[in-house]
Amino acid sequence: MSTLLESYRRLAEYNTWMNETLYESCSQLSDEERKRDLGAFFRSIHGTLNHLLMVDHAWLLRCTQDAERYSPRDASGSAIRLASLDQILYEDFGALRSQRRVTDRLLEGWVGSLDAATLAGIIQYKSSLGPERHPLWWVLTHLFNHQTHHRGQVTTLIKQLGRDPGVTDLIRMMRDRYPETTAQ
Repeated sequence: MSTLLESYRRLAEYNTWMNETLYESCSQLSDEERKRDLGAFFRSIHGTLNHLLMVDHAWLLRCTQDAERYSPRDASGSAIRLASLDQILYEDFGALRSQRRVTDRLLEGWVGSLDAATLAGIIQYKSSLGPERHPLWWVLTHLFNHQTHHRGQVTTLIKQLGRDPGVTDLIRMMRDRYPETTAQ
């Protein structure tokens, strides 16, 4: 297996692990605390978590062109139209967390299905800047970096509320899940 492919698969796994860790930490906060405007780019913890979920769907849709499988869904199962970067997909934290889990499974499954040729392939899409054309590996690098960037903001917001967001290190996850690869 390509080292790059393996790296993206581990990043998708880390993404799921870290999202679950962060959502667990956020579940200890009140709804008012999660939705309080704390001055972040997307104002609140809830706003930032919604942004991350929305953008993951946007990238999945751009990369796969499969709206049936990768569109976020409302309570009735209908596709939610993606409209803006600060769009609140789910007002309810429980629904947001549930959809985060679904999306993480979809993302891990999709990344797990990629091969080296697909990873090197070019994807074309429209952004706010106009038509874009990039290798898929650029997009995946951006997607995981984007997640890490905004999760870092969420951990800061959690700390501002006087709480501990828990361990966030990729190496911790790798060491715990793959102890056989740890150097002795």
